[in-house]
Amino acid sequence: MAAVRFRFYEELNDFLPPAQRKVEFEHSFDRRTSIKDMIESLGVPHPEVELILVNGQPVDFSRIVEDGDRISVYPVFESLDITPLVRLRPTPLRNPKFVVDCNLGRLARYLRLLGFDCLYRNDYRDADVAMLSQQQQRIVLTRDRRLLQYKIIDHGLFVRSTDPKAQVREVLKRLDLYRLAKPFTRCTRCNGVLETVPKALVEAQLQPKTRRYYKVFRQCRDCRQVYWQGSHYDRTLRLVDEFLEVPGKNPDNAAP
Repeated sequence: MAAVRFRFYEELNDFLPPAQRKVEFEHSFDRRTSIKDMIESLGVPHPEVELILVNGQPVDFSRIVEDGDRISVYPVFESLDITPLVRLRPTPLRNPKFVVDCNLGRLARYLRLLGFDCLYRNDYRDADVAMLSQQQQRIVLTRDRRLLQYKIIDHGLFVRSTDPKAQVREVLKRLDLYRLAKPFTRCTRCNGVLETVPKALVEAQLQPKTRRYYKVFRQCRDCRQVYWQGSHYDRTLRLVDEFLEVPGKNPDNAAP
């Protein structure tokens, strides 16, 4: 029986049993197999992997594993351009769009609040999510490891946290999305783009007090939902600021 030695780095250790985390370990095998299939047989979904080194050299997912290989596997590095080393995927994630599985509805609404293009429906099946990801080059966000093993998915993240607000912070940090956020530009209900409209255009949809006290309105191009800076706005703005605060950054030391 042949054997290789594996070492997984950073977040990829979350998918391994405790004895195999953050250490080099031996893995035996008895049939010809690609490195992609072997990595997934260990429980690590391929969309979470960005760089594979075999005996110190970068390889792609199709590389056939050989007896005695030493394999290092690294997670997605969105804040670091590693293109000169390897190209596991046809396109990078520099203009991120998401598709979210049916169990992460609150996460989808929060990402839309931050201006990210995020598809979500509570009746999406796994096959629907995978197909949308492939057809529209969307990043899959899920807590279902099996979903990330669909071969047609190029980009995806297994969301570790169970708390929706913590999930947002996790996605922003792992994909380094802070500078790409454009809050209040998408409809949190349907994901459509918001545009500023004259009050007269939406006046019939407004309650009497809203019609009296507010002048600036935005409307979703798709579902026609109307938005304005009402009593909830300050609370929502604080939430956005909380999400977009970069971890470890001291505001007192920020550049003027």
